[in-house]
Amino acid sequence: MIEDLQLETLINVVYEYYGFDFGSYSRASLKRRVDRIYQLDGFQRFSDFLSKIRSEPEYYKRLVEEITVNVTEMFRDPSFYTILKEEVLPNLAAKPFIRIWHAGCSTGEEVFSMAILLKEANLLHKAIIYATDINAKVLERAKKGVFGLQLIKQYAENYRNSGGKNDFSNYYIANYGVAKFNDELSERMVFSQHNLVSDGSFNEFDLILCRNVLIYFDKDLQERAITLFDGSLSTLGYLALGSKETLKFASISDKYVQVNKEKVWRKLK
Repeated sequence: MIEDLQLETLINVVYEYYGFDFGSYSRASLKRRVDRIYQLDGFQRFSDFLSKIRSEPEYYKRLVEEITVNVTEMFRDPSFYTILKEEVLPNLAAKPFIRIWHAGCSTGEEVFSMAILLKEANLLHKAIIYATDINAKVLERAKKGVFGLQLIKQYAENYRNSGGKNDFSNYYIANYGVAKFNDELSERMVFSQHNLVSDGSFNEFDLILCRNVLIYFDKDLQERAITLFDGSLSTLGYLALGSKETLKFASISDKYVQVNKEKVWRKLK
């Protein structure tokens, strides 16, 4: 296990050499993830670990990828998707065009889940989903829309539990142990790298989803990210967070109302 002082040294080295600031990440979460890669790659001395990060940009990229990757699945938390389908999308249906931002989209499972919801609501043709993540490697995976067949049984169950009525296999082609999701879904997606720590707003959105990302940030960075979302969200738009995340203590909380006790808020002003 690396020590607290070593973790602070690592944060400073990464910032000094590469300009990336892990300083606002939750220390407990950051320490667990750094410990994991330290043990996984067989380091015995912390000085060797730091030296490799300093001298090998490719290894630095691996470090960032290991630290920032999020666990995800299609239709995760089915009740959340039920609320999107029954209460959010019907209120967006009257718009001539629907802009959605998945911030911290990871490997794309939730982006494809959203596209399926839009298709079933007959809204996919007039929607665009911007999917962003800090991790370039997971974005490349997400763009392909390819997921292991061993995962599909769980995804299909989540889909049914969220109220999905179609045969889930209609949305992908199975071949050689993988499921490739239909191009009709991915054609409405734009994937790009975006850093919630340092990058700004790039559009005005009707729905922003950032689920189970803020839990890795400290309070100051959480507030900064939520302020960014607020500035990127149209009036009467929706903000969706993860199961352990809330707007309750945010400075902009008085502008929002929670939707049906789920982790979805509507911007009123």
